[in-house]
Formats: sequence, structure tokens, C-alpha cells
Amino acid sequence: MPRRWTREEEEKYRNELVDLYIGKNKSLRQVAGVLGIKEQTVFQRLVRLGINTAPYRKEHYLNKRTDVMIPGACSEDLAEFFGVMLGDGHISHFQVLVHLGTKEAEYAEHVRALISKLFHAPARIAVRRTGYRDVYLGSTLAAAWLFQNGLASNKVKAQVGMPRWIFSDWRYLRGFVRGFFDTDGSVYKLRFGIQIAFTNYSSPLLKDLQKVLSILKYTPSRISGPRIYITKRDEVSRFFREINPKNPKHRKRFKEFSHAPVG
Repeated sequence: MPRRWTREEEEKYRNELVDLYIGKNKSLRQVAGVLGIKEQTVFQRLVRLGINTAPYRKEHYLNKRTDVMIPGACSEDLAEFFGVMLGDGHISHFQVLVHLGTKEAEYAEHVRALISKLFHAPARIAVRRTGYRDVYLGSTLAAAWLFQNGLASNKVKAQVGMPRWIFSDWRYLRGFVRGFFDTDGSVYKLRFGIQIAFTNYSSPLLKDLQKVLSILKYTPSRISGPRIYITKRDEVSRFFREINPKNPKHRKRFKEFSHAPVG
């Protein structure tokens, strides 16, 4: 059973909560941060003092944000973002997230800037103990909009494909390929050249990607398991010029392999 408060303690706690929770309309988490106590302690004090909780009045109730705006028009940036999301993206009902590797710090900043630009709200980067990076935007509005536009929480289970609007403009196609390659692509050194590969376990998505590459005048391989390849030397070079991948790890490998001895 909790200790009984003194009159002075009760008055102090009441004044703090009336000021912060009611007057300044801060959330339980925000009040806890100001007072340096646990969120659960704030709730318990509200109950003991008979102060009604009103989460629906809080700015971020149900993770709703007032600073997020949905993209108003199709663009190459938006197509690139969809490519990123269909590569290494994840969506829950309250968050949009891109999971990146331990050596992708610079690319994580590019993705963060891209998301922030598209949704007019600051995306953030979290670094896990393992060194992996998560670029994320907490927003039920953004997540719901992406679900409505063909993305899914589990891309493989849903067997998603590309949104049809991306096929309407070659710039959108280029942007999508860039984002997808940056996240689900790789560069290999072959005995007589360089090969780039695209990997995904959604069959409709690979078929769409194969079609896109053909439209852009590349010669993609047949689908082999979860992969598609581009192997022709001139097409690989053109790919890095025209698609212009933003992930430094791909550019670095291409540069190294381009200057390596053949054979």
C-alpha cells in the first residue's frame, strides 16, 4: 500500500499536475520527463488526486501528429521512397521505418532527409546496439496513407507489386529503381566484368522490376529465385550514370571493381 502523503506533498503534487497536465496540456510521458519520474507514477498521482485523465485532448493522442503532411503529388522523390520502402521498409499502424545496415550511416541520412522532405516532418535515426540503423517517422496518418497506396506490413506474405502510378513517367521509374537498388541491390565482381543484382521475395515485385528495367532500355536477366541481374558491361556503367544510386556502399564497390584487373 502506498505511503500516505503529507498535506504539503499533496498540495505540491496537485499544483504540478494541474499546471503541466491540465494547464499546459502535456501528455503523461511529457509530464514524467519534466518531473523526472516514471510515466506510471504520474498516472498514479492523477488517480490519487482525483484528477481525470484526458488522453484525447493531447496533441499526440493515438500517435496523431499535427506536423505531418501527405505528399500532394507524384514525383521522382516519392517514387524513390516507394522503392526504398519495398526494399528495406517496414510499416506498422503507427510508424514508417527503414532498416539499414551497420555501414550505411551516410545513406541513412539520405533516407532521413527524403522522408522529412516528403512528409514535411522530421524523421529520425536510431542506432541499435548492434550498429544497425533504423530511419523512422512515427505517424498513423503516414502509415495509413501508405497502406492505402499498396504497401503492406509483410511485403512477402502480401506479395506486393509496384504502385501503378510509377509507370506513368520515366522519371518515376528511374526514382523507384534507385530507391529499390539502394536498399535491396548489390554489386558483384565477375571474372570478366561487373554484375548488379536486385533481390526480393515478392514475385509480383520482381516481375514489375523486370518490366521497368526493360522500359528503361536495360537487359535484365530472367528471374532466378529471388533475384534479377544486369550483367552487360555497358549497361552496368550506364546504370550508375543514369539511375545514380545514392547508397555510398554501392558506388564504392562499383568504383573499386571498375578499376580492378579483368580476369
